Amino acid sequence: MIDIHAHVLPGLDDGAQTLDAALAMLRVAARSGTTDLVATPHANIDFCFDPELVRRGIAELQQAAGPDVRIHRGCEFYLFSENIQDALANPRKYTINGGSYLLVEFPDLLIARNTTELFRRLIGGGTIPVIGHPERNYLLHSRIEELRAWVELGCRVQVTAQSFLGRFGSDARRFAERLMRSGLVHFVASDCHDAGDRPPRLDEAYAYVARKFGEDRARALFVTNPGAVLCGQPLPPAPDAPPRRKWSRFFPRLSPKWGNG
Repeated sequence: MIDIHAHVLPGLDDGAQTLDAALAMLRVAARSGTTDLVATPHANIDFCFDPELVRRGIAELQQAAGPDVRIHRGCEFYLFSENIQDALANPRKYTINGGSYLLVEFPDLLIARNTTELFRRLIGGGTIPVIGHPERNYLLHSRIEELRAWVELGCRVQVTAQSFLGRFGSDARRFAERLMRSGLVHFVASDCHDAGDRPPRLDEAYAYVARKFGEDRARALFVTNPGAVLCGQPLPPAPDAPPRRKWSRFFPRLSPKWGNG
């Protein structure tokens, strides 16, 4: 499985604070079946994102951890004006592996009225926003049609693995399942912050999704689609895609290889 959302680089944000803590997280990931993991330190008001620090952090952590889990570059990009202007000027600074996909996070207290236009500008510049954990943002619970419109515009959606297991409460779990039933989930990732309370485990959620929504959908969300992200390719057609997802039929199939940036 491939995890595209992980706060595993020591000392860069509110995730792992030490090398030992990061190594413990990677051991959990490897034992539970994760082969590739995207390090996504926050790029927000509280944590300044420095691509060179991220590059060095990945190199040091990978050397210490060994090859069991391959670590890739990314960030969790907070949607505020200065960030967006910088991303438009430097379209590969924040994206996963320097490719097309950008993991974005909405503020908890406000969804800007011009969000659609911001997404349109990012997409027009060749960047594909991946909306992170909308099931945990209660402002989005009453905006599923806006989420659908953003997906039809070209955005993608990532749900947190533990949301399916009740870690973030019943409302988050119900909305995650509603998004699944609506065909609005493209990735499931851990959003891990430590080895215990919020660990880098995908196996339990994979089993849950496979049991409730089918093995083909589980494999798409945990393996195939994240693999496309790593190499910056369009997602392949979704298994049993609902009729409204007209965009899916235009996407080519995924190459079997992805980058190791």
